[in-house]
Amino acid sequence: MIRSGRAALSFLTPLGGAAEPTPDALAWFPVVGAGLGGVLGYVWWLTGHLWPAAVAAAIVVLADLGLTGLLHFDGLVDSADGLLPHLTRTRRLEVMAEPTVGAFGIGVAGVVLLARFAALASTRPSVVLLVGIWCGSRTVMALAATVLPYARPDGGGLASAFRAVSDRRPGIVAGALGLAITLGCLLLWRRLGGSVVLFSAIVGAAVVLWLAVRRLGGFTGDVLGAAGVIFETVALIVASARWS
Repeated sequence: MIRSGRAALSFLTPLGGAAEPTPDALAWFPVVGAGLGGVLGYVWWLTGHLWPAAVAAAIVVLADLGLTGLLHFDGLVDSADGLLPHLTRTRRLEVMAEPTVGAFGIGVAGVVLLARFAALASTRPSVVLLVGIWCGSRTVMALAATVLPYARPDGGGLASAFRAVSDRRPGIVAGALGLAITLGCLLLWRRLGGSVVLFSAIVGAAVVLWLAVRRLGGFTGDVLGAAGVIFETVALIVASARWS
């Protein structure tokens, strides 16, 4: 159990040391996400008392990139370069494996960073809100890795450890636990607003996964990262709406 938790931490962050991910690690994805959200929420609350909202928002965005080692953000950029242009399926996978960044990746990266910053700067700091959102994003990753086929025919990539998962119990545990934590936190933050935030974020992540299945035939590690980042970004944007 401890080894699976460490594997989840290593897959989702630069922490935890070198640990090869296993399907059992999927059950820990929501826990790791909730922990990241709690740390970022506390940073948001603390910096919000020390600096103007814009500065606090910038610090949270930077802290998130640091805590995740830019792993998911890199997945977003690579997915944009691979999924958005008109390419063959084989070429899409090749582009996503290349270390270079194209115009689609740069454009999406800029918009997403700006949206996350603006949303955080426009919202009152809340630890419980970020716990719910970050838990939800990792829950989506776990469920996607459980129910979707793996896209790379050669089996390469770090996320290949989750391909052809025969035992779906870790993914089911992740889904149930993650949904409970996410929904509970978002409803605690704001009952109606929290429900809308969760629904909107799920739709955003689902669009990314649908596009990946349609154009790649399944998920990759980059796709999981992109779905998580889009989940968080959509959730933050909707949460910044004028609910009161």
